[in-house]
Amino acid sequence: MTNPASIADTDHNALADLLMNNGLNNSSDDIDDLTYDNSNYATLTDALEQTVFESFDDGLYIGMMSGTSLDGMDAVLCQFNPETSNEENTQPPMQLLATYSQDFPPRLREVLLALCQPNGIQALTPATDGLTNEPNCESSSELDWFGWASREYSEFASSVVNTLLQQSNTDAESVLAIGCHGQTVRHRPQMGFTLQLVDANIIAERTGISVVSDFRRRDMAVGGQGAPLVPAFHQALFATPNRTRVLLNLGGIANITVLPAAADSAENKSEDKVQNVVGYDTGPANLLLDAWTSLHTDHTYDAGGAWAQSGTIIEPLLTQLLAHPFFAQSHPKSTGREDFNLTWLQDELKAFEQANPNISYSAVDVQTTLTELTAISASTQINMFTNTDSNSSVYVCGGGALNDYLMTQLQAHLPYCTVETTETLGLAPTWVEAVAFAWLARQTLMGETGNLPAVTGASKGVVLGQVCFV
Repeated sequence: MTNPASIADTDHNALADLLMNNGLNNSSDDIDDLTYDNSNYATLTDALEQTVFESFDDGLYIGMMSGTSLDGMDAVLCQFNPETSNEENTQPPMQLLATYSQDFPPRLREVLLALCQPNGIQALTPATDGLTNEPNCESSSELDWFGWASREYSEFASSVVNTLLQQSNTDAESVLAIGCHGQTVRHRPQMGFTLQLVDANIIAERTGISVVSDFRRRDMAVGGQGAPLVPAFHQALFATPNRTRVLLNLGGIANITVLPAAADSAENKSEDKVQNVVGYDTGPANLLLDAWTSLHTDHTYDAGGAWAQSGTIIEPLLTQLLAHPFFAQSHPKSTGREDFNLTWLQDELKAFEQANPNISYSAVDVQTTLTELTAISASTQINMFTNTDSNSSVYVCGGGALNDYLMTQLQAHLPYCTVETTETLGLAPTWVEAVAFAWLARQTLMGETGNLPAVTGASKGVVLGQVCFV
């Protein structure tokens, strides 16, 4: 199979569209005349034959995700079934064929974390491994480090893809596209921009597969927050006509997708189904939990929430943290490391100690309180949509789904719902977001919208992403 080009719909004149999209004006309707008049197009017919496909529905796609928590890079190989609306078709809507995950190289992770914080590179120290291609720590700017990290990130992503292909015995030529979100280093929806770090050119060159990236900025161009984008995938894969489902993603940041019971009913028009879906960020999750764990233990995360479970909630501190303005904002809304980070937490602790000199606490108590912060902020929002509906389920995905203590606290705060992981729906919680970006890449190649205006606040649905063709 040959990698795709930008034309997905062959019901119309694909050649004419290609010429128009490239700004070519030629009165001749004969491709032979065109190639004769301009030798630059001598191989245009051959190129079109190699790149125009009848459908991008059922090919193989790779999805990649490295979230706000920066715990590693996930990659999946999957295939989507375009005939799920056919009652005679018993195939699942998506088949997960292979998965692979790899931790970030320590130095790359360190630089990415620094870039996520304004002026964070000032805290970087020279590398100790003898690398010579890094910017100078003393004199280089954020742009220098951004360029370095973009290249290193893309080389790393390419190696992850190639390992996935090798382990699954899959030829690159059989994969239609890679959906690679990149690494968000700055998200400022109130200023109308978001910045993801990735060089799709490198990934396409190293893997031999076309790459779809830069998913968020098109949504922002039509007035959206650029996030969250996964709810459109949740709606396509998980909505059901007879039960309200809430998908709770516990990555670095927590976000919810509410799929009302009517969201997939036959009598509803597709436009109504989309309008019924609600989704937005609810607050911090693993971002703070992992940062505090790394600061006070020898571990990078609180496995199973065992450390947090051994502590005590600091109720006055919890109340103070919940006073952050983000929690009072109405949706659509999104957040990230710009609002919630270790520096913010340490400042909050200083303020708490000054206001409460008689309250003593330990590091583990802070971890317990942070876990409760995630559980309370998420469940408060979920209860707005489900507390009068006993026929509701919450399905948790992301790394936080493996935090047993957090899952217990969520269930305690969601008495009207059953709380399970997406494993119950047939997709392991750790792979949901990577699959979502494979699906979004497919949407792009098919010329289909990938955002939900009711979720992001965009004025309309748009085709997301930029495509780097092989």
